[in-house]
Amino acid sequence: MNDEKMREAARLLKRSRHAVALTGAGISVESGIPAFRGAQGLWDRYDPSEYAHISSFMRNPGKVWGMLRELYRIMEQAQPNPAHHALARLEELGILKSLVTQNVDGLHQRAGSKRVIEFHGNGGTLICLSCGMEYPARDIRMDDLPPACPRCGGVLKPQVVFFGEPIPPRALEEAFEEADQCDVMLVVGTSAQVYPAADLPRRVAWSGGRIIEINLEETHLTQDMTHIFLQGSASEILPRLVELVEKS
Repeated sequence: MNDEKMREAARLLKRSRHAVALTGAGISVESGIPAFRGAQGLWDRYDPSEYAHISSFMRNPGKVWGMLRELYRIMEQAQPNPAHHALARLEELGILKSLVTQNVDGLHQRAGSKRVIEFHGNGGTLICLSCGMEYPARDIRMDDLPPACPRCGGVLKPQVVFFGEPIPPRALEEAFEEADQCDVMLVVGTSAQVYPAADLPRRVAWSGGRIIEINLEETHLTQDMTHIFLQGSASEILPRLVELVEKS
């Protein structure tokens, strides 16, 4: 890791007026939650056209729940890692004003982050497609698939955004409001390929803001928009970055 790049990133954050983080699946991989894309990602084993589109869920919810049950069992065991805690600390220091996440695992909140905009919903809640009742996922047995609504027997669906579904309007509005105010954006663990989330760093860059990118590999952002690219594990880089911010 280039120490000068780290120091420059810390200086940018320290001097920022409105810093915002954008996180993706990569930040939770070290908590044991597999990414969807890339080597050994979920989409290597489950075709997203069969398991991740809302039309697939509506057509055969039991089949899709086979994949979801596996994911829920993994998420139940997952704990926030040092990267989640470091972002919560940046918020506590008054530097990070908000955090936009594409993840549905709730680990940012469990690490202590308060201002979290969940772009793709949260898997901790299930909603009945028949009566609209909502339940904590932890309270619903998943022995029989699809799990049934205790009230009316209807099919339960996670409160997450499937392909073919719109982003929750309030989350979309808040995320773009934050991007429009942002002068420094931390992009962590995401390739920023899925729209409309991919538009957020673009808006920041086009308005003159700075992008600090933390990823294991370069992305399409790296050459075109990123001001500082910190290559490596977010759980190693972010705590070091916070330490530099606190010392500066």
